[in-house]
Amino acid sequence: MIFKGRRSSGRHARDGRPVDGATGDLDASSEADTPERGPYDISAAPDGVQRLDLGSLHIPAVDGVEVRVQADPDGTIQQVVLVHGENALQLGAFAAPRTEGIWGEVRDEIRASLVEQGATARETDGDYGTELWARVNTPDGPADLRFVGVDGPRWMVRALYQGRAATDPAAAGPLAEVLDGLVVDRGQEAKPVREALPLRLPREVAEQAVRDNADGDGGGAVNGTPPGQQHPYRAQPAPGQGGRG
Repeated sequence: MIFKGRRSSGRHARDGRPVDGATGDLDASSEADTPERGPYDISAAPDGVQRLDLGSLHIPAVDGVEVRVQADPDGTIQQVVLVHGENALQLGAFAAPRTEGIWGEVRDEIRASLVEQGATARETDGDYGTELWARVNTPDGPADLRFVGVDGPRWMVRALYQGRAATDPAAAGPLAEVLDGLVVDRGQEAKPVREALPLRLPREVAEQAVRDNADGDGGGAVNGTPPGQQHPYRAQPAPGQGGRG
């Protein structure tokens, strides 16, 4: 998926929302004003922004950013990765308690898991509070990762940067703009803490995927333009679906 929209006017100072697992009521109803930047709860999202609706995540259109998803045949999305040049940003949203954030605990668990696998990891301050930077071993050699977490009202966003943006936040550019403008739709139903919030393809894209799969079209790649959108995007099948992906 490639969206080409106007860029934001620049990065802003973080609003007063607690981060890094800080306690305090994160209920959206307690926020009197719209935060200066996101990720936003859907109840506080600015109007007039073109976004791709993937269910629990609404991704803003930023010039030159490609949105790649891995999806099941029924349209359920397993993974969302944004790409700009040599950099990538993987996004996920998870259920959290009403009264406290969970990024601090989640970050500790990620760090322990990485170290157990032989990676090196360290914490550092970033735009959203404490980040986790790691270097892992891959078949292609060492690779750098940067984990960013944002606690919101009953949700947490986990963002994973790869490429030069993993060690140089200034290089994230348009990908950082996407994170700044991201919108989370938590829904009202009760969910276990840390459960991944559901992601889905827009209906028009899911239907096109079914048609393409029935026609045996090129491993399930989908191109479509939903009503009201001007830019094409692509969805790829999740690994293990009928030998595709």
